[in-house]
Amino acid sequence: MVPEQIIIFKEKILNMISSKTSFIALIGNPVSHSLSPIMQNAALQYLGLDLIYIAIPCKDEDLELVLNSLKKINCKGLNITIPHKEKVFNLCSEISPIANKLKAINTLKLNSNQEWSGTNTDVEGFIYPLKALNLTRKEGIVLGSGGAARSVIQGLINLNFSKVTIISRNEKSLNGLMKNFTNQSQVKGLLNSDDQINNLIEETDLIVNTTPVGMQKESNSENNVLPYGENFWKSLNSKTIVYDLIYNPAPTPLLKYCDKKGCRTIDGTQMLIAQGLKSLSFWTNGLEVPFEIMANALKKYL
Repeated sequence: MVPEQIIIFKEKILNMISSKTSFIALIGNPVSHSLSPIMQNAALQYLGLDLIYIAIPCKDEDLELVLNSLKKINCKGLNITIPHKEKVFNLCSEISPIANKLKAINTLKLNSNQEWSGTNTDVEGFIYPLKALNLTRKEGIVLGSGGAARSVIQGLINLNFSKVTIISRNEKSLNGLMKNFTNQSQVKGLLNSDDQINNLIEETDLIVNTTPVGMQKESNSENNVLPYGENFWKSLNSKTIVYDLIYNPAPTPLLKYCDKKGCRTIDGTQMLIAQGLKSLSFWTNGLEVPFEIMANALKKYL
């Protein structure tokens, strides 16, 4: 975003604020890199609501104090990000089934008793760009076994994938993740050194990267890297869809590589926007905003 655009954007936000203005906040540590305030404030302005969206850094030891304090003032909802998605469970009086299933909460609002009600919009956000692609009974690979992988696996199950293979370099976290899906026979786990991987990469319909590899770093030399190394990708074919949850840089090194292979690629901004839309609907009791409103705000900023 050029300086003139930044000034115009800030003026628009300031014009939204009055003595009656309430707010929604992102809580995490760190939060300075987040794009959520950009897209959410564009959506709130589109809806004409007397609300603004801000980011609040919060350390682990301050989480309970911060959330209890926000209940007492004009806060109407929260997004929760790393490292608080699991820790916030103990501070909610109501938790949705999907949040319980994923063992993670990313969205809160105050209920009629002024207590926090928690849910998770990551699964709906993840599957948003996949819904129109007719992937029923297809095969998918999920790279990584961290918190983001759990939402992706559940999303692929919801889309009726016939086979979901999790590939990780960390055996302990892989085994822990697999325990969450013991009743799902189509979900398998492999270490990234397994001999089966070349054939799986060649035959799969969708690959989703949930690892942080390729994320924007301070050093450009760190940015030219693919998850599990370039050799891991040698059997990739052009019919495979590759979805990288990372959205900065855009495109990521992985998506650049897959573009050259002729693959259809999806970047993480689509999930970011779609889960944000679901959060906004949760806070506003069902109000909806066109995807393009948030997407255009991010496009102008980036």
